[in-house]
Amino acid sequence: MTTCECNSDHSDLQSCFSCGNLVYTGGQQGLDALLGQIHQPPAQVTSSQYQITFYEDRAFQGRSYECTTDCPNLQPYFSRCNSIRVESGCWMIYERPNCQGHQYFLRRGEYPDYQQWMGLSDSIRSCHLIPPHSGPYRMKIYERDELRGQMSELTDDCLSVQDRFHLTEIHSLNVLEGSWILYEMPNYRGRQYLLRPGEYRRFLDWGAPNAKVGSLRRVMDLY
Repeated sequence: MTTCECNSDHSDLQSCFSCGNLVYTGGQQGLDALLGQIHQPPAQVTSSQYQITFYEDRAFQGRSYECTTDCPNLQPYFSRCNSIRVESGCWMIYERPNCQGHQYFLRRGEYPDYQQWMGLSDSIRSCHLIPPHSGPYRMKIYERDELRGQMSELTDDCLSVQDRFHLTEIHSLNVLEGSWILYEMPNYRGRQYLLRPGEYRRFLDWGAPNAKVGSLRRVMDLY
């Protein structure tokens, strides 16, 4: 039994912490056990929960390589990539090592040839596992750089920035919650850019050669 200064007896130590003042009258062994209950680490999301498999040939044929976490250099494992199967998780794949070059967003599903992920070639040299997000999504977009000018806020997918906000260019943005994919064309087409939470004060900050934006999409395993 534990007793705290609120003059109430509690059967466990956790409930006493809500009172702010704690006096423990048990032995050291009991205290260690109770503290162990409180300080249990949160459940860890292990990379083994996620998997992407690369295949050298179309239709999931040829040499393959399974990946469960980020890989900055896939060159040692295959020479080309013509199909991909995503078992779980959301991923960005890149045409060059160290997450450089054209990037493509993949979620759970099968991609029997590189056109299915809007690839320009069979060159895939690195990949990134996007951390899962379970809360709301929110982003602010601005018509001028340095987070200036007309501001609009998004909390869901936007199929056409022009139709919804009457904009064809976005010069800066602030991702407040969740990760997003920016597409240079409407209907989630064209070059893609991963947007993590943070401020992007000019289009160069997200890696684009210009401010052209056609659509925006939340990173989610299922839609």
